[in-house]
Amino acid sequence: MTTMMKSRPSVPLATAVIGPSSWRDSSLKTIKISQEVVKKSDKGCDLGRTLDPLPSLRDTCAQQSNEVVHCYVRETRAVVVKLRESLVETNEEIKLLIRKKEALEKALEHRRKDIALNKLSMEVRFSRPSRERPIDGADSLLESERKQLLELKKMLEAQLRNVQKQLQALDEARQRLGAVIQERQRVLDLVCHAASSVQNGRNSRNVHHVIRPTFGAEGLGYSRQVDLNMRNEGRRSATPAQEGRDIENRSSSPVLDPLGPHTPEAAAAMAQAREARNKSCVLRREVEDTIYRTEQIQRASHRAVNDGLTQKLAETVGLKQHLQVQSGENRAAIHRAQRWYDATEKAKGYTLGPESQADLMTRERLTRPSVRTFQRHPGTNLPEAQDIIKGAAGLDASLYATSRNIGMLQLARMRLEEDIHDKRGAASVDASIIRLRRRRATHRWVMGSA
Repeated sequence: MTTMMKSRPSVPLATAVIGPSSWRDSSLKTIKISQEVVKKSDKGCDLGRTLDPLPSLRDTCAQQSNEVVHCYVRETRAVVVKLRESLVETNEEIKLLIRKKEALEKALEHRRKDIALNKLSMEVRFSRPSRERPIDGADSLLESERKQLLELKKMLEAQLRNVQKQLQALDEARQRLGAVIQERQRVLDLVCHAASSVQNGRNSRNVHHVIRPTFGAEGLGYSRQVDLNMRNEGRRSATPAQEGRDIENRSSSPVLDPLGPHTPEAAAAMAQAREARNKSCVLRREVEDTIYRTEQIQRASHRAVNDGLTQKLAETVGLKQHLQVQSGENRAAIHRAQRWYDATEKAKGYTLGPESQADLMTRERLTRPSVRTFQRHPGTNLPEAQDIIKGAAGLDASLYATSRNIGMLQLARMRLEEDIHDKRGAASVDASIIRLRRRRATHRWVMGSA
């Protein structure tokens, strides 16, 4: 409030001067000085009425300081809430990635079991008879399956290494977030830490005047902050909606300040955690695709090997059946040849006659009466003896050929029996491998078990 200065009346002086002039000038000078001092004092009082603080300065300063503190704490609490949300999301991402890691380890264990099963199948097939050991299509399928399983194992191991590195990155981001949260919440001992209080505080501030916090190295400092808040007391023309938008814009894009609520370290920690979560999400999808693709390839390879072994088993059983049929025919041929040999040997005995001459009947002798009578004339020799000798020789040749055929038939029969025995052993081995692979296809068995 301004007041007008009142002019004071001057002291009338007598026209007739009796005292000396120096004496008079000294008094007038004193009067003028006093008048100047009075005017300056009145101006100081008027200026003090305008500029001097009120008696309630102590309470006002305390209130303004509390507003600065409360604003800083609220903004810091909002930053802590964001940090905690990022920490929770990071923890959830770590849980999801750990589940994928477990699934990846399970798939890797299955591939190792498949490799062990493939090796066992090859070792069991090596126990076949030597006649059945030449490399066939089933061996080629087993070798191809082994190469594919080794490639799938390398692929899964590479993915597992990537998952472990990503888990380490997520753990580092989580530790950094935890450290920043511990550092930021040191000023939150006197306020509620609930996330709902942040939104409630924002809604309550929408109906009050806007307090623009400026902290840190780029801020205004404590005293100028108080002055700014005091000037904002008289500037309430903005609508609550505009104030709410200002607060929302300021909270959505906080200013980075090393000495403010939202420090560069907090922003860097959240950015690191966000980047790690994004990479983890992409890696989880890659791991899922890799596991699905490896399972499909392994199942196709396993099915191909089983089909190849089944086909080889069918071929072996078919050949064994043909061999058994041929063995039966060979046995029948041996019986026929043996019967023919016996008949030929009996015919030879009949042709040669009895061994003792005393056992010959008169009609069987070469000197029977009719022959002796016939040979009384010259040129009447009979070829009976030569024919008997030739017939006996022919029967001997037939017996020799028949016995040789019987020996060859028996040799062929032995070979057939050996081949049948080998085919039976090979079929048994292949059948056992097929049963083993089908039994262990579910991977519900322990490595190293029989």
